[in-house]
Amino acid sequence: RLRDDPDCADEEHARIADRKERGLWCETTFDAAATTLSAAPFVARARPRVAILREQGVNGHVEMAAAFDAGGFDAHDVHMSDLASGRGSLAGFTGLAAGGGFSFGDVLGAGGGWAYSILFNPRCRDEFEAFFRRGDTFTLGVCNGCQMLARLRDVIPGADAWPRFVRNRSEQFESRLVMTRIAASPSIFLAGMEGSELPTVVAHGEGRAVFDGDALERAARGRLVCLRYVASDGGVAQRHPANPNGSEDGVTGVTTPDGRVTIMMPHPERTIRAVQYSWRPPPRRGEDGPWLRMFRNARAWAG
Repeated sequence: RLRDDPDCADEEHARIADRKERGLWCETTFDAAATTLSAAPFVARARPRVAILREQGVNGHVEMAAAFDAGGFDAHDVHMSDLASGRGSLAGFTGLAAGGGFSFGDVLGAGGGWAYSILFNPRCRDEFEAFFRRGDTFTLGVCNGCQMLARLRDVIPGADAWPRFVRNRSEQFESRLVMTRIAASPSIFLAGMEGSELPTVVAHGEGRAVFDGDALERAARGRLVCLRYVASDGGVAQRHPANPNGSEDGVTGVTTPDGRVTIMMPHPERTIRAVQYSWRPPPRRGEDGPWLRMFRNARAWAG
């Protein structure tokens, strides 16, 4: 209570004695072993190219590349300095992914420096705006990439109801395996996964989703909320640590009306293999984790 937010400390302590607490569970509404790809049409096609963005302080680019590679993509390391200097371009990519880390040490707020390096650099801003306007592209932002893309919502079509991400209610860095429920939404990444309740990794210090004005109502009305923290009783998690950061209405992932841009604070790319879980329900056959379906969904959408 002295070190952390005292209310969060009390909520976590009370959870220990709660006999109704389920701990972790895994309930899928889809076959986690299914590839979502009919083999014949896809084997002969070239893998779609996805740009894995990298900036000073980003450390999740390798695991993000591994997830897209496992999903059937050709992942490329693209540093922001390449885009800023004109040495590189997003024009030849189908997908764009921004992963976790601490870009610019979070000194301008988590994801702030990364976002400003795009918004205030005319060449970069033009690159990203052109990419977002193309109807044949997709974008994924996770953790630091989620925080960064949330700050770009003015240049992302349909993202005006997205939240800001601020310091965790616990006032501490939260690194946990928590329960999330996938909501019905247009997200191309989460197609066919609606209603699934899955454990997933969080690792952030500024992951609390805060909506301005009536943004939460508009996001809910437009089915833009795609992922929430879920409590043991099946309701939206509001208390710590089931809701590890204090996000409004348990929101931890949002998308755009066309579903092509999705951002979330948890790390699905860290649990694409069953052996990566610190806990999993027995028996779990096969090597694939349920979150791999996200990346296979993107591959199926890319065609």
